[in-house]
Amino acid sequence: MRISPDIALIGLGANLGDGAATIRAALAELEALPACQLLLASGLYRSAPVDAQGPDYWNAVAALRCGLAPGQLLEHLQRIELEHGRLRPTAVRNAPRTLDLDLLLFGSRRVQTAQLTLPHPRMHLRAFVLAPLAEIWPDWALPDGEPVHEAVKRLQAAGQILQRAGPLAVAPR
Repeated sequence: MRISPDIALIGLGANLGDGAATIRAALAELEALPACQLLLASGLYRSAPVDAQGPDYWNAVAALRCGLAPGQLLEHLQRIELEHGRLRPTAVRNAPRTLDLDLLLFGSRRVQTAQLTLPHPRMHLRAFVLAPLAEIWPDWALPDGEPVHEAVKRLQAAGQILQRAGPLAVAPR
């Protein structure tokens, strides 16, 4: 399944503070972005950190129809993260965070800059991204052609454990 050129997929994650509440608030803020419309949002998932230490993460994925350029959308995502107290320590890779908003895809665009890589270079390695994505787009395939639901099975078989915790309270417009 091809993704429309104006559809952006956003991964949401948080593992400091009330992560579930932060994800809900961030989803509402995504819905309010200029020139964007929230189309779909997965349920809320809970997962252990991957390649990191710290408390479990709360995760979700949202699909937006977006009239912004990828760099503009990234600026909005990083502003929302900062408003939720996101720190970016340079000495600690994958540090725990109050909010993480990852731009996973933007249509079929390929971008490689110092600030942004599209498609997200590690999304195919993360069950906490792919399981929520499979919930909202079960027939979608990763850029390499692997069906997203098969990728989730592959990652879970490799030991990545996550659990669907329930729906998100914010309804798309």
